[in-house]
Formats: sequence, structure tokens, C-alpha cells
Amino acid sequence: MEILHTTQALHFRDLIQYPDIRVEEGAFAFVTGRSGAGKSTYLRLLNGSVPADPGCIYYHGLPLEEYQILNYRRQVLLVPQAVYLAPGTILDNFYFYYDAQHQPRPEVERAEEFLRLCCLDIPVTASCEPLSGGERQRVFLAIFLSLATHVVLLDEPTAALDEATAHQVLGHLKAYCKQQGLTALCVCHSPKLVETYADQVIVLGGAS
Repeated sequence: MEILHTTQALHFRDLIQYPDIRVEEGAFAFVTGRSGAGKSTYLRLLNGSVPADPGCIYYHGLPLEEYQILNYRRQVLLVPQAVYLAPGTILDNFYFYYDAQHQPRPEVERAEEFLRLCCLDIPVTASCEPLSGGERQRVFLAIFLSLATHVVLLDEPTAALDEATAHQVLGHLKAYCKQQGLTALCVCHSPKLVETYADQVIVLGGAS
């Protein structure tokens, strides 16, 4: 069953035109393409963070405009490329983002579960300040993944990771999404990762 559909008329500020794209519910899909093809912008369009001008985005067969936007963004959750962690502990940051989403704060065990899912063996009481770039990216990913309910849009979630860790993280993510019935769209520049984990490949701007 189709969960997301964007029409061929979809544009962004007369700068980028997208093809007709359909994503099946439960797919672990990758968005690829040359630099400047609009991959990150496409995720932001799907999330409703930027307006389509013109074009239509359909979620479960209904146009995005028919949804209450904050509720929609909780269902079609964007994990941005730029990592932001507030000062404090890992658990403080779980609370920070849950509060921002107006969600009940998670139990410590749930936070720990998602850190393990993202291949991090770090206590939730650890401070975020000394973490490496790759560790920060995985903490950020763990927080957002724990909030995902229907669709998760991942903008280069393994960019700060070495190849072996990237494979491990994406393997865990795909297994988790399949188990939970989540649909995922992932921007990725690694042909090996795409070939290994993609159920569907969406190529923007011609050949990737």
C-alpha cells in the first residue's frame, strides 16, 4: 500500500523539479542523486518544513494540506542532517526533544534501548560535551528514532560514521523499522550502503 506520493508537478522555488515518486508503506527507501539535486530539500518538503510551490504531496492518499501540520510532522518525522544537542547529559537531551514534541518523557530504559539500537554503549547520564562527532550523531539519531511513529526521514544519518559502523547502524535501523512497521526514507551518498539496505531507490536529478 502506498503511503507517500509526490506528483511530477512538485517544485521548490522554481529551482528544483521532482519526478513523480511513490513510496510503499513499510519500505526502507533511499534517496540518491548528484549534488544539488534536492535530496535534503525533498525530505523537508515531505515533512512540511518547506512549502511545495507548486505541486502536491499525498500521505495515505490525502493531500498534506488536509492534515494539522504539527500532528503530521509527528507522523512524518524528519531527522535533520545538522546535529544539535543541548548542554547536559544524553538523558537531558531526550527530555529536551520529547518536551519540544509535547510527548511524555521516556523512561531511562527506553532511552538506553535506543542508544543500543544506534550502536552506542554509553550511559544516559553521560555528558554530551566530550562525545565525538560520530557519537553525537548517533545520540541525535537515537532520540529522533524513539519518537518515530509512522514515517522517519533520515538526512544522511551515517555521514559522521566510518563504513563499518555505518553498516552496523543501518542494519539495526532497517531491522527496527521492519519490526515496528515504520517507513523510512534515507538520504545517503554511499553506493555500498544503498545497495545493501535499500528496498527502493529514488534517484533525483538523473544518475546518482
